[in-house]
Amino acid sequence: MSGPSLRQLHAHHAIHQGALSGALTKTEEVEDLLRAKEFEVARQAADHLLEFWETRIISHADAEEEGFYQDMIQQKPELEKAVIDLTRDHDILRIIAADIKQLLVEEGLSYEVMKQFHALLVVNAIHSREEERMLLKEPSV
Repeated sequence: MSGPSLRQLHAHHAIHQGALSGALTKTEEVEDLLRAKEFEVARQAADHLLEFWETRIISHADAEEEGFYQDMIQQKPELEKAVIDLTRDHDILRIIAADIKQLLVEEGLSYEVMKQFHALLVVNAIHSREEERMLLKEPSV
């Protein structure tokens, strides 16, 4: 069973917007530190950014899959394909985050790592928009 905030469009949207805003701000911070040639601090900020993705955004995805998505399918079985697609989006976020973690270990903070952080932002923004549209918006009359 999922919490009530996941089932209400305005509350769920606020969760998505807050997380995306935080990720964007933290990504910009890493980029600013790189431009300032503060490489050690930038690396630490990148580690914190990855942790933010894992603990705030991916953990939200986990919670959705464990309760909210199942609740939605029980209420409206026709949403099963949408839930499968949305779960795949979550899997893509997890794959990109794992790739970032591996790249940080193997080559440190690099241009490729920053591209992957930007990929997370894009995938997450599209996913959130589509999730809200497919699962939470009332159908037009």
